[in-house]
Amino acid sequence: MDKEHDTPITTGSSHAIDDSIHGDQDSEVETKPPPIRRSSSLFSLDLNTTPLNPPDDEDIKKFTSDDIHFSLVRNLHLADFITMMNGFSGFYSIISCLRFTSTGLPHYVQRAHFFILLGLFFDFFDGRVARLRNKSSLMGQELDSLADLISFGVAPASIAFAIGFQSTVDVLVLSFFVLCGLTRLARFNVTVTTIPKDVGGKSKYFEGLPIPTSLFIVANMAFWVSKGWVNDDLPFGLVLKGGFLEFHPIVSVFFIHGCALISKSLKIPKP
Repeated sequence: MDKEHDTPITTGSSHAIDDSIHGDQDSEVETKPPPIRRSSSLFSLDLNTTPLNPPDDEDIKKFTSDDIHFSLVRNLHLADFITMMNGFSGFYSIISCLRFTSTGLPHYVQRAHFFILLGLFFDFFDGRVARLRNKSSLMGQELDSLADLISFGVAPASIAFAIGFQSTVDVLVLSFFVLCGLTRLARFNVTVTTIPKDVGGKSKYFEGLPIPTSLFIVANMAFWVSKGWVNDDLPFGLVLKGGFLEFHPIVSVFFIHGCALISKSLKIPKP
């Protein structure tokens, strides 16, 4: 029986009861958990901006209960597996880079570029699949960010190293780029709920460049490979050659891009 039905109605108490009921309703609205799956990508195949239903108590119990065997795997959504294929694509791109450095065969580095593009496809597609069940995943946002770091952070840096950015300064700049991507994705997970939303609940902008924009650098490296501009033939050559501080000036694009990833003032409108 509802509490208000047990309360005797006296003069002037109806307004208090109404206020209490409205107050409970407002409290429910304020405490309702937000949708969990949010994409850190610049683009999306998902044109529906209506927020997904958040995970309920039963979903949380399935992950935390010790009575359910293999609960982690059994409770992953189809969209989560697609997100993990993004991570797999990024890892295979790295493996292809290692094969290129050990064999010198150009088709391996070309394969590395292909798998990054494949990871981009999975990164776009997971949100669309999540709509099929109209329910958010508890781990969707975290998986998405971790997979993006592999495919659009570590993998591009690995390609750069494989094609000749191998001096100490080059590697430090590539490390800076990866760490900027890591920091940018962590900030996204923390602050995404505070960014202004449109009427559909979608964030109006990204803070800093989204990490998939590193594909512009990947596209340039693919062009260099197609022209044979690798190792000693990288564009703009090598400066301070023979010294500890030798580096390829073109590696500065990774430094600039890393700075843009973590920028707080750079706001990119969502398409």
